Amino acid sequence: MAYGGRIRTFIAIDIEDPLLLSRIERLKDTIASTGVPMKLVETGNIHLTLRFIGEISRDRVDEIIESVLKPLRGEPFKISLKGLGAFPSINRPRVVWIGVEKGADRLKRLKEAIEDAMAGIGFPRDRPGFVPHITLARIKGSRNLPLLVRVLSEYQDYEIGETTVYNVRLKKSTLTRSGPIYETLWEVRLG
Repeated sequence: MAYGGRIRTFIAIDIEDPLLLSRIERLKDTIASTGVPMKLVETGNIHLTLRFIGEISRDRVDEIIESVLKPLRGEPFKISLKGLGAFPSINRPRVVWIGVEKGADRLKRLKEAIEDAMAGIGFPRDRPGFVPHITLARIKGSRNLPLLVRVLSEYQDYEIGETTVYNVRLKKSTLTRSGPIYETLWEVRLG
């Protein structure tokens, strides 16, 4: 594969269901309407990160495809998206996210398989405590923060919907002034 130079990469599950994406878009509008300075994730970039890898050589990309992704096994499975949350906490939001209810255990097992395989080819393990989530926004300031905290509290149990996970993708991230551009380098179909 010809990519040239070093490549910023991560392993993820893309959210592609149009109904879920429209509901997510409405949630983004709701949090943006608080007036808190933030950078929203573009709808086309909505995903669930299983492993951020960072900048690696194209040889390492090929090694990850061969040793981590190709051996992945499992059947497609359902996940349900539920509730807004924030890191480090709802009362001190820096990153606003959607949680995963149904399928969270399956995602954690998938993450563990990826971590084991990554460790097997010399990558350090990710920090423990994986919380499956979909990032919606990164908070850039504190103006109107109490409004956002209230919205996050009101939407903690909001049911967004369910989708089926059919594939896991190795993604390339190109950082630009207007935001990252993601491209799929490799895809593993489950089942």
